[in-house]
Parts: sequence; structure tokens; C-alpha cells
Amino acid sequence: MNRRDFMGSTAVLGASALLPLSSFSIWERPKYKMGYQLFSVRTDMAKNPLATIKALKEMGYEDFEFYGFDADKGLIYGYTPSELKKILDDLELSITSGHYGFSSYLEKPEEDLNVFVDKCIIAAKALDSNYITWPYLAPEQRTLDNFKIMSHKLNLIGEQVNSAGLGFAYHNHGFEFEDYGGKTGFDIILKETDASLVKLQMDMYWVMHSSELTPKELIKKQPGRYVMWHIKDMDKISRDYSELGNGSIDYKSILPDPKKSGLEYYYLEQGGNFKTSPMQSAADSAAYFKKHLRQYL
Repeated sequence: MNRRDFMGSTAVLGASALLPLSSFSIWERPKYKMGYQLFSVRTDMAKNPLATIKALKEMGYEDFEFYGFDADKGLIYGYTPSELKKILDDLELSITSGHYGFSSYLEKPEEDLNVFVDKCIIAAKALDSNYITWPYLAPEQRTLDNFKIMSHKLNLIGEQVNSAGLGFAYHNHGFEFEDYGGKTGFDIILKETDASLVKLQMDMYWVMHSSELTPKELIKKQPGRYVMWHIKDMDKISRDYSELGNGSIDYKSILPDPKKSGLEYYYLEQGGNFKTSPMQSAADSAAYFKKHLRQYL
């Protein structure tokens, strides 16, 4: 090392010694990749998935959660999982979770469900995704009895997926927190599913929208189980979705401890109510997140 290099490095080290520890977060690479749920840009993905993914990368997104697996054709956005994996590899991107269409199997025989889960496993492994996620329960299916049936099937799927070396999770909306005579669907899911087989993907917007408990309080009841988060904002008036920083959720105060949560992946999301367009909303949320929240993750 010559004198100029030595003096430069010494100056940097000296200056850094005067900075608070939190300042180092601007120099260090965040622990987690900044993820995005591709449902948020579904119209763009339907028109041109490759161009959409490239544009999202330019915004700073590195990881994705997909939706829309066509099990009959074995396709995702018109590609085989292997083809999509090659595209992602070339762009140095990843898909770590997928939302698969389990709702229609709630009342079907377990044999049919097993076949579908096997197809999901094959797709997830081809993508090198670590998680398969149950994302939704149709409105006509939302009864206490069906929450019990679903919990049983969640355990079955979790066992099958875990046996294949992958993780399985359930994603909440707001309907799970509706009160049915002192009991909620989420109560049933927590009570009747095996925490070692069925992990949880917390949608923080829906928790803040519909639950009596905060994300931190939910995690306190089930530490280590919330392995994924969805992060999106709530319109200040309509309570609909909104771009991050444009709504009413103060994420600086409500974000839980990732370690206590068991967090492995998070995905920014906005399912609708775009200010101008889905892609502009994705860009706005990315800019806000990088400036104000990424230091925590």
C-alpha cells in the first residue's frame, strides 16, 4: 500500500469511528433481497413478462414471488419453470416463493390434492424456490367449518412439501380475522395446524386493516413462524392499497424484529389502487423503501 492509499484508508477509518453504529447500514449490503409480489404488476406480466422483470430489476428489486401457475400446462407466465429459471439466472434474480391455486382443492379428494401438490413441488424445485404458499380462500368458502377443513389440508400439504425438502406457508388476508362468535379463522389456523409443517406469510397491510393485534403482537404469540412478509401501504381515506409512503401505515414503528419473526423473505406489494400505473407504483414503493425502510432489513 502506498502512502496515498494508506492516508486515504486511515481517513475513512477515522471518520467512521465518529459515526453511530446505525450509519454503517448505508455501507453494508442488506441481509435480505428486496422482493416484489408479481401480482402487483399482473397486467404488465401478462403482456411482456421479460420486459417487466427487467424493468423491476432497474428499480432495485432482486427477488420475486410469483402467482398464476398453470398446473395443467406446467407453465408460469407462458414459460416452463426451467425456462423462467434460466431467464432469472441470466438477470441475477430469483423467485423464492409462489402463490399456488389451492383454494379449488378445498372440497376435492385428497388424492387430487396430492397430485396437484406434486406438480407444485416440481415447479418450485425447477425455479429453485424455497417456499410454496397457499394464498387465498374463495369468499363462498369462508366458514368456520371450512377453516377447519382447510387447516387439515394445510397440514397434509405441509407434510408433503416438507418431505420434498421445501417449505410451505399460508398467506393471510383480512377475512381470517373476522369474528365468528368469539372465534376467528386465524385462531383455527394457528390452533389446528402444525407449526413445524405450516409456516406463515404475514401480509402486514391486512393485519393493520383487519386484525385487533399488531404484527409484533402476532409474532409474539407464534415466534419464528412468520417466515415471509408482504409489505404494502393503506390509503389514508379509502383504506385501499397504496404506494409505500403514501398511506397511513407507519412501518418504522410497526415492523417487527426479523429474527423473532423467523423472517427469510419479504415482498413489497400493491394489489391495486395505483396512483398512475402498476409499474410507476412499483417504482415509487421501491424508492421509498430504499430510502426509509431498507436499513431495517
